Amino acid sequence: MRLNDLSPAAGSKKGKRRVGRGPGSGWGKTAARGQKGQKSRTGGGVRPGFEGGQLPLQMRIPKFGFRSRIGAVTAEVRTSELVQVEGDDITLDSLKAANVIRRDMKRARIMLSGEVGRAFKISGDDIKATKGAQEAIESAGGSIG
Repeated sequence: MRLNDLSPAAGSKKGKRRVGRGPGSGWGKTAARGQKGQKSRTGGGVRPGFEGGQLPLQMRIPKFGFRSRIGAVTAEVRTSELVQVEGDDITLDSLKAANVIRRDMKRARIMLSGEVGRAFKISGDDIKATKGAQEAIESAGGSIG
């Protein structure tokens, strides 16, 4: 058996309805659209979500959520990932060079997750650390600032 021998079981696939092809087909003349009106015309009908002028459901329900534009350019770095950086001095550029964060990130935030292997000196205004991460880095002999 080859791929070109495969076919669905007989009767499992129904043919496409071809409308407007004469009275013998059963779908001729108005092609099952009725006589007149907006829905019988070409391109006729209302857009999805339109409820005849009533306030649509997507506008009636309450709004929620917020997407921070700062959060979109802030990378989260685990303390266990700091080992991938060459040397002990950590800057935003060194994190990018080590492929720890993406190149389009403008800020980084160090989170406590995993062990801090050696003493790191973290510098730059664009790198911050959580309380737990700061304590872990300082207890390993490193500094932030």
